[in-house]
Amino acid sequence: MSTLKPTFISTLHFAPMSDEDFTSFWPTFKAIVVAQETYAIDPGISFEAARELWCSTPKTSVVVKDEHGHLLGAYYLKANAAGPGDHICNCGYMVTPAARGKGVARAMCEHSQAQAKELGFQAMQYNAVVATNEVAVVLWQKLGFQIVGTVPNAYRHARLGFVDTHVMYKAL
Repeated sequence: MSTLKPTFISTLHFAPMSDEDFTSFWPTFKAIVVAQETYAIDPGISFEAARELWCSTPKTSVVVKDEHGHLLGAYYLKANAAGPGDHICNCGYMVTPAARGKGVARAMCEHSQAQAKELGFQAMQYNAVVATNEVAVVLWQKLGFQIVGTVPNAYRHARLGFVDTHVMYKAL
């Protein structure tokens, strides 16, 4: 029995997210939030509030496209805390359904770490990685993140009920 391996996308283009990009990204954002499996964002969030959250509040928001200009995913990068805690950043990543399993999340994480260093951040922290999102947990660990804490029953998963979240950290 043979196993199919994902086809990886070799040419990725990273650029600051424009208003037009966010409009294209909105269906992916909305579907991920409504699924209530990975993001602690109100599933009833409006387009305007989502755009503010993803594009206006962070230090930077980045869109990822293939060589044909097709949207593959996006991420934001922001300080995890204010004042004396602003040397550690936080990121959020979303990948379009068609691009999942093709190396886009890995590429975005690697790109965001380089961006974070350029912006002067010393570490990256993910505050609430849903423990049942095993693909993400394993990927972040492969990229050097450690689980530094687990919050029991911190997330109401749409299908599984209350599940744990992990705080994950990596010095840059």
